[in-house]
Amino acid sequence: MTTIRHLEHSSDDARLGVSTTITFENKYEFCGYSFKIVRFINANLGYSAYVWEAGLALCRYFERENISFNGKKVIELGSGTGIVGILATLLGGDVTITDKPNIMTQIENNVCINIPTACRQRIKVRPLKWGEDHTNFLTDYDFVLGSDIVYSSVTYPALVETLRHLVKQGGAIYLSTEIREKNGSTSFHEELLPQHFNCQVVDNLEDKDIIVYKMTKIATSPGDGLLTENK
Repeated sequence: MTTIRHLEHSSDDARLGVSTTITFENKYEFCGYSFKIVRFINANLGYSAYVWEAGLALCRYFERENISFNGKKVIELGSGTGIVGILATLLGGDVTITDKPNIMTQIENNVCINIPTACRQRIKVRPLKWGEDHTNFLTDYDFVLGSDIVYSSVTYPALVETLRHLVKQGGAIYLSTEIREKNGSTSFHEELLPQHFNCQVVDNLEDKDIIVYKMTKIATSPGDGLLTENK
């Protein structure tokens, strides 16, 4: 169900010519939790103002496989609305949700709506530009999550660099991708990523051309391969 609303602005905003923000509210249920995801439609957020089917597919996968993030460090890339990172928080993770700086307000709004006060200390919202400021983040994440972030071949080298930096040896990366042949997403997953990660398909929605991949770092030293992988 989708509800259309308008965010109220102050009289000062009106005097300065600030337009009213139109929002859409979408409701979802995963893993026993109900979500209300608010999207800022006319805030120049581009593709980030949508809940993409690949993100919902990743949430469904976590639900079906009974994935737990309890006590784990999790980071989501290109979050958009924040739905995947919010679910990971509710499933016990210590989560950092990231996207471009102009997307922060939309994500923070959804965090406030969906994360109980008692869990707020386990979720952070931070800007992250792949290949630029990823080194401002630690290298010890147990899980790195991304849904529909494989959409432009121009960004692929920076995305790989960021993934390699963030995930720890023995950690897991989950990418849910809608395959679009024109953007080279197939070669990204089948040729580029296997140079750096052990890759496997864990879910395939053939009717929607969406594939969920699980990846782990290829061991770079004799002891690395002995570390236990996350589920």
